[in-house]
Order: sequence, then structure tokens, then C-alpha cells
Amino acid sequence: MNRMFRRYHRQIAIILCLPLFLTVLTGMGYTIAHEVLHQDELGEFLLGLHTLEIIHLEKIYPILNGLGLVGLLITGVTMTGLFRQRAS
Repeated sequence: MNRMFRRYHRQIAIILCLPLFLTVLTGMGYTIAHEVLHQDELGEFLLGLHTLEIIHLEKIYPILNGLGLVGLLITGVTMTGLFRQRAS
């Protein structure tokens, strides 16, 4: 069972690497551009990239990211063994 979760965890991590990296970088970039540098035009572009609004995926992209993260959390926590029953 643990081997199966490792395989799923690895596959999900590979699939989500690019979308999560994009989300993190554009989220940080938006904050820096908008709040620190006061570059509103750059901030709006980064926000559009952050939600993938520029290719009209703003409705489904957050859901897919969220489902992927939930999958990573479930497989990761399961592999830690925190919820295994211990023999008394």
C-alpha cells in the first residue's frame, strides 16, 4: 500500500510541478510589482498569468491546482505513517 502511495505521490508531483511553480512565482511577483514597485500594469499582467485568465482557464485552474495539492497532501500524510494503528 505504501509503495502505491509513493508512486501516486511521485506522479502527482511531476504533473503539478510547473503549475504550482507558476502560481507561486506569479503570486510573489504580483505582490512585489503592485505593492513595492507600484507597477500596476505589470501587476495586472502577472495576476492574469497567476489565474491563467490570459488563456481563459481562470475558472478551472484554481480547482485543478487545489485537487492536485489535496492529492499530494493525502499521499504524503499517508506515507508518514501518522495514522497507522500500532500494535499494543
